[in-house]
Amino acid sequence: MKYLGPPQSGSHDGLTASRNRNGQYIRTRAIPVNPRSNKQGLVRARLASSAAWWRTLSSDLRAGWGSLASQFHRSDSLGQDYTPTAFQMFCSVNNNNTAAGNAAVQAAPALVTPPSIITATISLTATALSAAYTVTPLGAGCRLFSYASPQRSAGRAFESDLRLLAVSAAAAASPVDLFTAYVSRFGTPVLGNRVFLSFQVYCGGFLSGPLLTSAVVSA
Repeated sequence: MKYLGPPQSGSHDGLTASRNRNGQYIRTRAIPVNPRSNKQGLVRARLASSAAWWRTLSSDLRAGWGSLASQFHRSDSLGQDYTPTAFQMFCSVNNNNTAAGNAAVQAAPALVTPPSIITATISLTATALSAAYTVTPLGAGCRLFSYASPQRSAGRAFESDLRLLAVSAAAAASPVDLFTAYVSRFGTPVLGNRVFLSFQVYCGGFLSGPLLTSAVVSA
């Protein structure tokens, strides 16, 4: 149900308030899915490890993360800007480092602004999935984070379920082959289905803005 009124987000008394590109809405609350998958367990373990490590940091180290966090402005589910906390910044950087295969860090790094992927041309069939991207090759120490959705109807135009599928080697060059990783995660692409993809560049613990695209499985 469309809702006109003060911005709201969250659940109360059997109802959930949120928003999408058409505005705010209220719906019946649904119980969140908890698949208890290996991937989900890995993410939860990383967060638990970060929380435990954070408690051991000195006040000076925590202040450094707070200073780094003050340089960031993000948007919440209602489109409102906010500044992350020092702990959120610590988790964000080190989760990115861990996903990239790099060591986590105690001290806040200098802010790095990774270059964004400008274009991505997708080739998608029942036997192949690759993306030719620019700029290529990536800079020294930078990696490509590739995210993908489950297969959807070709008529779908929006997707919120994008999962990290693959992380490239440092300074990788285009194209990136995602077929084996996709089949292992979501199954063989079916003719006529749509797959949504997102690409971000990782450098020094930070991610660029995403390039979002999609393709329909062709013959």
